[in-house]
Amino acid sequence: MPSTQTAEREPIPPNARNRYEVTAADLPLSCPMPAMSLWNSHPRVYLPIEKTGAAICPYCSAEFVLKR
Repeated sequence: MPSTQTAEREPIPPNARNRYEVTAADLPLSCPMPAMSLWNSHPRVYLPIEKTGAAICPYCSAEFVLKR
């Protein structure tokens, strides 16, 4: 999955799936991500993914995997 922060992309529904693949362009990583609509989501939390390559959101349990 390419970067989700590209301006021409459609908004990503938050909490819509359990696993997201992100790239270095998506760092620093937050959930919900900037391209996600916020009106029906939890507060934004930043997730440390750089060292391990994976992170889980403490609010919605979404799993993020860093594609290198």
